[in-house]
Amino acid sequence: MQQIKDAILSGDRSQETYEALEIPETYRAATVHKDEVEMFAGMASRDKDPRKSLHIDDVPVPELAPDEALVAVMASAINYNTVWTSIFEPVSTFGFLERYGRLNKYAKRHDLPYHIVGSDLAGVVLRTGGHVSKWKPGQEVVAHCLSVELEDADGHNDTMMDPQQRIWGFETNFGGLAELAIVKANQLMPKPDHLTWEEAASPGLVNSTAYRQLISKNGAALKLGDRVLIWGASGGLGSYATQMALAAGAEPICVVSSPDKAEICRAMGAKLIIDRREEGYQFWNEEGTKQNPKEWQRLGKKIRELTGGHDVDVVFEHPGRETFGASVYVTRKGGKIVTCASTSGYMHEYDNRYLWMNLKSIVSSHFANYRESWEANELINRGLVHPTLSKTYPLEEVGQAALDVHKNLHQGKVGVLTLAPEAGLGVTNPEKRAAFETEINRFRNA
Repeated sequence: MQQIKDAILSGDRSQETYEALEIPETYRAATVHKDEVEMFAGMASRDKDPRKSLHIDDVPVPELAPDEALVAVMASAINYNTVWTSIFEPVSTFGFLERYGRLNKYAKRHDLPYHIVGSDLAGVVLRTGGHVSKWKPGQEVVAHCLSVELEDADGHNDTMMDPQQRIWGFETNFGGLAELAIVKANQLMPKPDHLTWEEAASPGLVNSTAYRQLISKNGAALKLGDRVLIWGASGGLGSYATQMALAAGAEPICVVSSPDKAEICRAMGAKLIIDRREEGYQFWNEEGTKQNPKEWQRLGKKIRELTGGHDVDVVFEHPGRETFGASVYVTRKGGKIVTCASTSGYMHEYDNRYLWMNLKSIVSSHFANYRESWEANELINRGLVHPTLSKTYPLEEVGQAALDVHKNLHQGKVGVLTLAPEAGLGVTNPEKRAAFETEINRFRNA
C-alpha cells in the first residue's frame, strides 16, 4: 500500500506507473460486523453510538468484475446512510448484501460477514475490468454512488428506475471509507482539479441528490424566481440545495437550528432565514402522537413575513416525519413538496385537504442518475457550487465522524482521510482554486 500512496503523492499520473504497481492482498477499511447487528437492541436511536459499531479492519482485495474499477481512495466522507448502517436502522444492511449476493457470480462477492461502508470517494484509478474503455489507471476521479446492472429495459430512460438500482457502500459492499474501493466504471467522474482530496470527496452523494431533487426535471425543476423552503439549509444536503437555488436565480428560505448555522447560510448568499429553535416550533405533541396545525400556520405566517406575503413554490424535504405535515401546509397552491430520505422518521403524516384541494404535488426523489450526477459534478468543477466541508477526520476516527453527523454536531459535510496522510493535498490547479478560495473554505472557517 505504501508504494501506491507514494506514487499518488509524487504527482505522477502515467498509466504505465499505475499498471506496474502491485496490488496488495489486503487493505484497511471501515466496517460493520454481521454478528453485531443486535448490539443496540432496545436502545433509542439517539443513544446508539457509531463509535462502538464501526471498526477498522484489514480486509482482502476482491476480484474485479469486467465492468468495474479498483480505486485507491485518498479521502471519503460521511453521509447519513453510513449513520443508518452503523446503528443498524431502519434495518440491517446485511439483508441488502444477502439479496444482492443471489444475483450473479460477481454480486456474490458482496455477501460477506462484514460490510465496508461509505458512499463517497476521491482517488486514483488503479485497475479496470476487461469491459472498461473510458477510464485508465492513473486517472484522478470521484465517484457517485449509483450502482446499476442495466439488464432491464426500465433503467434505460432513467437509470434510477433500474430494478437492480442500489446505493454503493450502503446496499452494496466495498464502499469508499477505505484505502481501496470497487465501483462500477459508470460511477466514475473526473476529480475537480482545484480541490483537495477531502474537498473533492465530500460533494458526491449530497450534491447529486440535491441536483436531482431540486434542479432536474425528475424533481422540482426549479426555475428563475421560485421561492423554495429548504429544511436543514446548512447541513450536508441542504447546503448544496441552498447554493443551487441561489445559482439558479431562485429565492431560498433557509430553515436552520442555530445562529451559527444561520450565519453560514448568509455567507452562502441567502437572505431569508428561519431559526426553528429560536421560533420554538412544536409540530408534534410531546408524545409524538399528534400534530399541531396551529404550528404549521405559525410557520406559514413567518414565511409570508419574510417573502412579502408569498407562500413557497417548492419545499425541499428530507427530515420526513417531523416536518412533513408542515411542509405540505406551507406550500403554495399548485406547488411541490419534493422529498428524499427521512432522517426524523419514515412514517409521514399530513392533512390531505391541504394537498388535494390546493392541487399541490408530492414528488419523490432518490439520489440521481449518471447524467444528473455528472452535471452536478460539473457545477463543482466550474465553481458554480462549492464543497461544504467543515471538518476532516482520519480513517481511525471514522466512528467519531459518524457520531458528529448522527448528533447533528456538524455543518455541511464531514470528511475522512483514507490514504491521504494529511489534509490539503491533491490540488493540481492552484490558479483556478485562488478564484474560489473564500467559498471553498466557507464551512471550514465557520
